Amino acid sequence: MTKAPPNPHLVLAIATVLPGMGQIMNRQPLRGLTFVFFILLLGAFTLKTAAPEVSFVGKVAGGLFVWALAMLDAYKTARIRRAVWDHGAK
Repeated sequence: MTKAPPNPHLVLAIATVLPGMGQIMNRQPLRGLTFVFFILLLGAFTLKTAAPEVSFVGKVAGGLFVWALAMLDAYKTARIRRAVWDHGAK
């Protein structure tokens, strides 16, 4: 019998706190590292190119956008993995 995949809500909570960790919990470490790379890359890019009067959130908006995508991806993947496991593909 194989071990159950992690609870999708736990994966989402971890992905919310630590970018890329949701993918790692879903056994997709390369995907997680790729998300972290693009979070840092786009965060740094928008930080350097944003106008000085823009708020901090606006300056790192690129990274925040990719982080949000990473959270959704981790949750969606965890839900699919859990549904497959629950329906007998053990």
